[in-house]
Amino acid sequence: MASGKLEGPSAPALRRDPYEVLCVTRDSSDQEIKSAYRKLALKYHPDKNASNPEASELFKEVAYSYSILSDPDKRRQYDTAGFEALETEGMDMEIDLSNLGTVNTVFAALFSKLGVPIKTTVSPTVLEEAMNGTVTVRPLPLGSSANGKVEKQSAHFFGVTISEQQTQSGVVIRVTSAAQSKFKLLYFEQESNGGYGLALQEDSQKTGKITSVGMYFLHFQVYRMDSAVNALAMAKDPEAAFFKRLEGLQPCEMSTLKPGTHIFAVYGDNFFKPASYTIEAMCAKSYTETTERLKEIEAKILTKRTDLRQFESEYRKALARFQEVTNQYNQEKAVVDELLRERDNIHSAFTTVRTLVNSAGSTSGGGPSNRYYSGDESQQQGSRSPIDDNGIDGRDRSNGKRRWFGIINPNRSR
Repeated sequence: MASGKLEGPSAPALRRDPYEVLCVTRDSSDQEIKSAYRKLALKYHPDKNASNPEASELFKEVAYSYSILSDPDKRRQYDTAGFEALETEGMDMEIDLSNLGTVNTVFAALFSKLGVPIKTTVSPTVLEEAMNGTVTVRPLPLGSSANGKVEKQSAHFFGVTISEQQTQSGVVIRVTSAAQSKFKLLYFEQESNGGYGLALQEDSQKTGKITSVGMYFLHFQVYRMDSAVNALAMAKDPEAAFFKRLEGLQPCEMSTLKPGTHIFAVYGDNFFKPASYTIEAMCAKSYTETTERLKEIEAKILTKRTDLRQFESEYRKALARFQEVTNQYNQEKAVVDELLRERDNIHSAFTTVRTLVNSAGSTSGGGPSNRYYSGDESQQQGSRSPIDDNGIDGRDRSNGKRRWFGIINPNRSR
């Protein structure tokens, strides 16, 4: 049973120029790079080359090269300073669910439920059937819709025929799922051999209580939101995740279609069960106001993204300053509390009362050793006879009186 690893593409031991690996030039468009990658990935996929171990290494090299050239920032870094400018550890890779095996599929489904972005690729079986032209294509006229349920890692193909006038007005293809199924919307181009080559793919996103995805060919640049960018940013720096919310806005590769029949497909991207969906094909002529609103709101979002990049710098400076003054506040508060506590202790030291006497009779505190008098001792002191001004004790005076009265009163009992 084949199994795959949930990890990004590791750098080959001997790294070749990504442009050379994908057989494209440095001025190739994103669409040309993606088309070249799809063909080479299909050619070297391990499922098709089980007896050729060299093909597996070439497949990894193709995936690694595409992970660089498909990302505008990484491509710019490579064009400027080569491999040294890249951080290869953080690169993501699309995984083929049909090649994962049961155990890894369970783990992938669990991670996806927890909000971890799992990028998946289209099954090579579907791509090969499309390339050979052996798929069944159902007509989908503009202004109509179709419901279906597609098995996991399988696809339903639709042909949308548009006229010159409809091309000028613009075309929208949307897929929704009230069951919140995971799916991809695929767009294929006609190949010279009569088959179809994968040119575009968009992953469904949860919007409210449904999942949906769309392709908008409206003659102006339209953007898609890559939720994986937001999820990874939040995992790395939760506090700054807000500032990365608009970084996931990426330009779509195509904005126009030529007159003729175009092939779209709904690909089941659930881990275990079929995907329920509704696909709609629309001419934008009936949605002129909506089209203008979309153009206007995306322009505002791009402006806001630029503003947020500047504000993030200001915010981080202010946050660092806030943390600095908060630490200083806590330190100053501790110092003030200690000073006031010490002041209170000093005030308390001004007293003649000591409440604790040790066995040796000395006081436990500082200052003069004053004796603490009990109430009995105070009463005893108060009962002592005072000495009058003539130096005669009061008790002696009382005795003298008794003796004097004894003399003048001879009849006192004898």
